[in-house]
Amino acid sequence: SRAENESHYDSESFMSALQTTGDISTTCMPIPEDATFLDGVPAKKPKATVCPESPSNGSTPTIAPESSFHLSPTPFQHVLRIPFSPPLLPPSGGSPLQIIQTIGPYTPPLFGTVVPTGPTYVIVSPQCVSPGAQIFPLSPATGTVAPPELTGSVLPVGSSSDSACQGSPTVDTLSPTKDLQKHNDSTSPKAEKKIRPEAPECVKDYIHHTQSYMRDVCCSMRGGMGMESHYVDAHLVQRKLLIKSGKNANKCLEKELVVLSDSERKKAKLDRSQLFHNSDSKPKQSFALLGKAGAGKTTFIQRLCLDWASGSLPQFQFVFLLNCKILDLTQSNCSLKGLLLDLSMSPRCEDSDSVFKHILSCPDEVLIIFDSFDHIKDFEGLLQSPAKSHTNTKYTIKQLFSGLFQKEILSGCTLLIATRPKDVLNQVLRKMDSLLELCGFSPEDIELYTSKYFGDNTSLQESALKQIKNDRYIFSLCSNPLLCWTTCFLLEHQESGNDLPSTLTDLYQRATSKHLQLASLENSSLCKNRKLLDIPQLCKMAWEGFKNHDTHVNPASSTELLDCALKSGILTSFKTSECQKNHFADLFTQNLLSAVHLVQSKQVNEKMVVANSVVHQKKRKVQGESQDVLQRFVTGLVFQKAPDGVSILDSSVNIKAKRKAVETHLESMKPNDLLPARLLELFHCVYETSSAKFAKLLLKNLPDNLSFYGTQLCPSDVYVICHLLQYASTLKRTFSINLQDTCIPISGLKELVGLQCIKAFWAHTADTIGLWEDLHRSNDELNLKSAIEKFTLHPFKATEGYHIESLPVLVQIHREKKLPMSEPVSALDEGVPALRHLQRLEFELGVQNGPELFPKLVEALPSLQSLQHLDLEKNQIGDSGAEKLAAKALASVPSLQSLSLYGNAIADIGAEHLALALPDMNFLLDLNIAFNKFTDLGAKKLGAALKNCTGMKSLELWNDCIPYGVFEHLRLQDPRIRSL
Repeated sequence: SRAENESHYDSESFMSALQTTGDISTTCMPIPEDATFLDGVPAKKPKATVCPESPSNGSTPTIAPESSFHLSPTPFQHVLRIPFSPPLLPPSGGSPLQIIQTIGPYTPPLFGTVVPTGPTYVIVSPQCVSPGAQIFPLSPATGTVAPPELTGSVLPVGSSSDSACQGSPTVDTLSPTKDLQKHNDSTSPKAEKKIRPEAPECVKDYIHHTQSYMRDVCCSMRGGMGMESHYVDAHLVQRKLLIKSGKNANKCLEKELVVLSDSERKKAKLDRSQLFHNSDSKPKQSFALLGKAGAGKTTFIQRLCLDWASGSLPQFQFVFLLNCKILDLTQSNCSLKGLLLDLSMSPRCEDSDSVFKHILSCPDEVLIIFDSFDHIKDFEGLLQSPAKSHTNTKYTIKQLFSGLFQKEILSGCTLLIATRPKDVLNQVLRKMDSLLELCGFSPEDIELYTSKYFGDNTSLQESALKQIKNDRYIFSLCSNPLLCWTTCFLLEHQESGNDLPSTLTDLYQRATSKHLQLASLENSSLCKNRKLLDIPQLCKMAWEGFKNHDTHVNPASSTELLDCALKSGILTSFKTSECQKNHFADLFTQNLLSAVHLVQSKQVNEKMVVANSVVHQKKRKVQGESQDVLQRFVTGLVFQKAPDGVSILDSSVNIKAKRKAVETHLESMKPNDLLPARLLELFHCVYETSSAKFAKLLLKNLPDNLSFYGTQLCPSDVYVICHLLQYASTLKRTFSINLQDTCIPISGLKELVGLQCIKAFWAHTADTIGLWEDLHRSNDELNLKSAIEKFTLHPFKATEGYHIESLPVLVQIHREKKLPMSEPVSALDEGVPALRHLQRLEFELGVQNGPELFPKLVEALPSLQSLQHLDLEKNQIGDSGAEKLAAKALASVPSLQSLSLYGNAIADIGAEHLALALPDMNFLLDLNIAFNKFTDLGAKKLGAALKNCTGMKSLELWNDCIPYGVFEHLRLQDPRIRSL
C-alpha cells in the first residue's frame, strides 16, 4: 500500500542517514521543537507522548507486559552507528525515538529494558561487537510452537518484513538455529564419545595385580568362611532426605531421613548390581551405605571389590578401599597420590607416578570407598579447607576427603562411604547424591545363611535351624547378620543339650569366652593355665578405646595376649603398604569387654557403673549406637550369675555394691519423661536384667500412652517390647501405643497389636492396611476384627506427604466396607472406626507439599463425620483450594466446630466461596482466616455471611490487604470479628 511504502521509505532514509561512523550517545533524548529531518521536513511534537529515559545502570524502568511489545517493521534490525551530532528524528508525526544503552554479552534480557512507545532501535557500540567467536542464540526444540507474542503481535500481517519473508528464499547461512546445530554437532562434548588415553603397560599390570590382590584379600569372611560359598546377598533400600516443612519450617530446616513404611521399603529395594545405576539425568557421584553395627557393611564392600576384580564393574578402572579405622585424619603430610596408592587396601605400586598420572586422566573411572566412616572422631569442619591440588602438596586426610567430596580434586570420581545412620547423620550425608540402607536378614535369609554355615553337616544344620526357630528372641537377633553368625558359631561349639542364651549379654559372653578358649588351646604356653591369658588387660584396652572412640589396640601389649586375641577373632589385623594395625573386630566385642572392665575392675566405682548402665533422665542428646550396646551389656553383666566352665567373667569378684547401685537407679526411673528412643533403650536394659521384678516396676510406671514415634524398630526391638508388655495382665493395665514412623515390619505390627493389653494403636496407614490384608488372607477373622477396632487416627497430624497419601485408600475401605481386591468383610460392616471417631486433624505439609496433597484430604473429609477441629494453617492452598474445600467438604462435615485457614494465600474469589458455605455449617464456632490475600471485597462477603451464622463465636480475618477503616467498620457491625 502507499502508506506502507511511505513508511518503508522514511525508515530507509532514516537508517541510511545513520550509517556514519563515530561515537554514539546512549541516552534517550526528547524531541526538540525545532528538530528537522535530513530532507528538511520539520518534525511535529507528538501529542501526549513523553519519551522515557533510557534506564541507567542499576535502575529498572517501568515496562508493560511482553505481549504488548512491537518490533520495528523495518528490515534493518542489526547494528546501527549514530554520530554524536544534532539528533536524528523520525518522520513527522511519528513516535519518539528510543535509544537503549549499550548491550553486551552480560546485559539482562532485552524485554526487561524496552519501553513500548513505538518503533525501537537497539543501539550497540562498536567496542561491543567483538570479531571473536559468535555467540549463537539457543534454538527451540523440534516441534516447538512459537508463542503468540512472536507470531501475531510481533510481525503483523502485511508488514514489510512479513512480505520480505514470504518473497525471499530461505538462506541457511542466515539461520542461527541451523548454525547452532552445526556448531553443536562439531564441538559438543556429548556428541562425540570422549577419547580415553590408552593405559601404559605398567598401569595395566598394576590394575591386574590389584585385582588379583583383591581376590585374595576379599575372598574370605569372618571365621574363615569363603565369600563365594557363604555370602548371602542382602538387599539395599533407597533412602531419601527431606527438609522439614509446615508451621515450624522457619524454625527447623534440619534435614533427616524419610521414614518408609514396610510396603514402601519393599518397593524401594535394590540389588547390589543396581548400586551405581544412574536412572536420573544427573549422574550420581557420591553414595552413602547406611547400616547398623553388624549389618554387614564391610562384608558388602568386600563383595563389591570382588565384583570389580572379576570384571563385574566395568565402569571403573580403579577401586581404592580406605578403612577409616586406621586413617589418622589429622596427619598433615599426605598427598592425594599417597592416600590412594599407599594408605588404601591395595598392593604396593612400583611406578606410582605413571599410575597416578593415568588416574588423573580418567577420574570418572575411579571408585574410592571409605569404610567405617563412623570411626572418624572429629566431624566439625570436615568439609572446610578442602584440598585443591593434585600435586604432591601435603594436606591432612580430612582436607583430602573434603577436596574429593566437594570435587575440588579428582573431579568426576565416584565416592562411597559406609557408616551407621544413628551416629553420623551429619553435614556429609546431607550432601550425598544417593543414600542406601543395607537391610538385615529376612527369615528366608536366616535359613539360607544357617544352611550355608553348617555346609554338609546335615544333622547339625537341621538341629541348629530348629533351635533358632524355636527361640523367638534368638531368631529376632539373627536378623542382624553378625549376631546370626555369632549364634551359629555358638551352636557349632557348645555342648549338645545346652539351651540358647536368653539375652544379648549372655549370647556374646558365651561366644567370646568360647573364642578365647579355642585360641588358648592352640597356644601351648597357655593351654596348661588359663590365668596366664590376661583377660582383664584386654578388657581395660577395650574400655580405653571406647572412651576415645577408637578400636585400635596398643601394640605394646603382651605378645601372647595379642596372638591369642587375633587367633580367636576378637582382634583383627588391617594391612596397608605402609603399616599393620590391630583393632577390635566389631562393636559388640569391644563393648562387651568394656562392660566386663566396668563391672569387675576394682578401680571402677559404683558411680561410674551407673553412669554407663541404664539410660538417664537428664540427657536429651541422642546417643550413638555404641553407647546403647554398652548400657545393655553393663546392666546384663551386673545381674548375670557367673557361668560354670570357661568364661571371661571372674566369679571371685564381688559386684554386690555395683548391682545395688544399678537397682536403685532403675527403681528411681520415671519413664513418663523419656523420649521414644530413650524409652526403647530402657526396655532393653530391663530385659537384660532377666528380672520379673524390674519388668513389673517398669510397666507400673509407664504412661497410658506409649510412644515410639520416629524410632526405627527392628525385630529384636519388637520382641523385647512384646515380652515386657506381657506382664501388664498381672497389673491389670492397658496401653495405647504410637508406632508411627517406626519402619516396623508387618510381622512385628501383627505381634504387638495382638497383645491383650494394647487397646489402641497408631501406625502408618499403608502398614495397617497391609496388616488387615495379611490377617484376611490367613482367615484370622477374630484378630482382623480386633486390629480394625484398635486402629486409631485421633489426633491425626500430617507433617509429611506419606501421612496423607494412603488416606484415600482408607476412605475407600470405609465406604465400600471391604479391603482392596477382596469381597466385603464382616469386620467392616460398620466401616473403619478410626475414621468415624476422628475428632482432630492437623494438616501441616507447608508450602512444599501442601497444595499438591490437599485434594486428597478434601476427598477424605466427608467421611470424617465426627471431626471437630480442622487445622489447615500455612499450606498455600489458594483460591482453588478454598473453592474445593467449600464446595466438596465443609457442608459434609456437620460436626466441625473449629476451622483454621490462617496464612493460605486465599484471595477474594476464595473468600467468596467460603462465605457461601458458612451458613450451612451449623456447628462451626471459630473460623480463623487471618493473614490471607483477600481485600475489602472478600472481607465484606465474609462479614455479611457471618450475620447468618448465629452460632459462631469468632471470625478472625485481619490481613494487610484490607484497609484499616473497612476492617474497623466490620468490627463495629459485628464484634465477633477479631483482628489477632
